[in-house]
Amino acid sequence: MSITTKTGDDGTTAIFGGKRLTKSDVQIEACGAADEATSFIGLAIESISEKKVINLLSDVQMHLYLIMAYLSGSSLDIKRIKKHLNVMESVIKEYERTLPKLTRFILPQGSEQTSRLHTARAIVRSAERRITHFIYKKDAQNKSDALTLQYMNRLSDLLFLLARIFDKNEVTT
Repeated sequence: MSITTKTGDDGTTAIFGGKRLTKSDVQIEACGAADEATSFIGLAIESISEKKVINLLSDVQMHLYLIMAYLSGSSLDIKRIKKHLNVMESVIKEYERTLPKLTRFILPQGSEQTSRLHTARAIVRSAERRITHFIYKKDAQNKSDALTLQYMNRLSDLLFLLARIFDKNEVTT
């Protein structure tokens, strides 16, 4: 099957269940933002050699695909997302113990690893805003919506901490 279907030539795209929306629809924007986030996380992974971090971020990418499917109209595997959210929170607590307390803002610069992680964090924050916009435009929110927003928020925290871990010479304001 060819990647070129020509069905999107009119500026529309299909979501779960076959419904077509304009490519500028807030739902499509939310899905696209999650796609951008996972792509930038993939770019960050390429500069990391620590297997534990690579595995963690690869798992994040898989869970972002579940979230993209949910944003497209599929159901969300709440237990699976919640379980991974707990993993991220555990890692955050573990890394926080090893870092000096923050007293100033950190500039997003440093090593290649740090810079890529900061870029991924900024893209995740942008995705979080676009996903929030989509969720709050819906008539009603549910547990899956709340968990999606929590996951995205925690993910940016994780990426921020990883950036700090990989840059021992933080530049502050």
